[in-house]
Amino acid sequence: MKVDMKNFFLLLILFFISVAGSKGAAGIDSLQIKKVAAITDSVKKLFAPDKRTVLFSTEITSSDPLALKVETSSREALPFFKELLKKENVQAVIEESILPSAELNGKIYGVAGLSVCNNRLMPENASEMVSQTLLGTPVEILKKSYGYYLVRTPDQYISWTDDAGIAVMDKPAFDQWRLASKIVFTANYGHSYSKASQDSLPVSDLVAGNILKLTGKKKNFYQVTYPDGRIAYIPKKQTEPYDKWISRPNPDAEQIINTAKTLIGVPYLWGGTSIKGVDCSGFTKTSYYLNGVILARDASQQALTGEKIDIFEKDTVNIEKCLKNLKAGDLLFFSAGKARGKGLRVTHTAIYMGNGEFIQAAGLVKISSLLKDAANYDNRQTQTLVSARRILTAIGTPGISRIDQHTFYQTELK
Repeated sequence: MKVDMKNFFLLLILFFISVAGSKGAAGIDSLQIKKVAAITDSVKKLFAPDKRTVLFSTEITSSDPLALKVETSSREALPFFKELLKKENVQAVIEESILPSAELNGKIYGVAGLSVCNNRLMPENASEMVSQTLLGTPVEILKKSYGYYLVRTPDQYISWTDDAGIAVMDKPAFDQWRLASKIVFTANYGHSYSKASQDSLPVSDLVAGNILKLTGKKKNFYQVTYPDGRIAYIPKKQTEPYDKWISRPNPDAEQIINTAKTLIGVPYLWGGTSIKGVDCSGFTKTSYYLNGVILARDASQQALTGEKIDIFEKDTVNIEKCLKNLKAGDLLFFSAGKARGKGLRVTHTAIYMGNGEFIQAAGLVKISSLLKDAANYDNRQTQTLVSARRILTAIGTPGISRIDQHTFYQTELK
């Protein structure tokens, strides 16, 4: 951030921080606490506007004297927070934690070890599932709590996943994994086996996009090693060499649509990003990922990426303009609140196929239409359409990355 902009925001924040308050009977300085709350909110808005990708939190651990616990994944946020406290004459003892946590002792790298790891909002089994991570996906580990790791996945999403599903590594071990020969499971669904025979016991199930280390060949099988050290065998015909898989040219619309069609009938699953189940953005994300492109996790995040497509006529979505301007592979975005007059926050996404048709995960993955006279016309989604973005012409821009150009896969995590 440029210095002049930083000073501008600093002055603006100080202007809006409340100066009202008084000292309570219990010795709690409510003015100081109010200031801390206002400063915290201001820093969040500036450095962590989306808590799904950047963390910043404060906790008052003592009021007399004032003591704060500050945790953040942004190295810029903490000094700015301290500067604001100083400007507002707030004196506090600060226990600071910049993630990744120092308690990890450098073991901040990990690789997903299950066919599909479930990622949750909080570190507990009963917590909402917000995403999934496929076998072989590299992650950055931020901290550990109650048998869960807080991880950042390649789409920058931060969530909790069970420690049983993550192989924890230091930098040398991670580099060794990253540079090893690997294969990608390309069939929709299958298994790895304990021997080079499909009659042997399974080692695990597999889904499209799983990545494993290649350690040998036997008959019509590859011998592979899991991130946690398990050894298994996979039929060669269900795989592709990793280097070949990630070095493909950028996909075209036909490839994206063909991949999306292979998911037809897969049930809707909140937080799902695999053949086992997908939510709306998990579906669009998976359709692109299996073609070598990483998208942002949620629909509201995907709606901020790519090239904006004009589908409006006098501030109203116009179907004729949609048919004229949209191209296959574009993402459509919908807002459930539009139909209820409650704002236009993006809540759903789909992939445009051409000729008014789109493919979406809504109940299950299915093909629908924007056209009223079509047998598969989706009135609800058509009425809530709010925007469209072109992804295929924006690969390499923020939020849209080729796998082989992503730092998590190719270079040191930052």
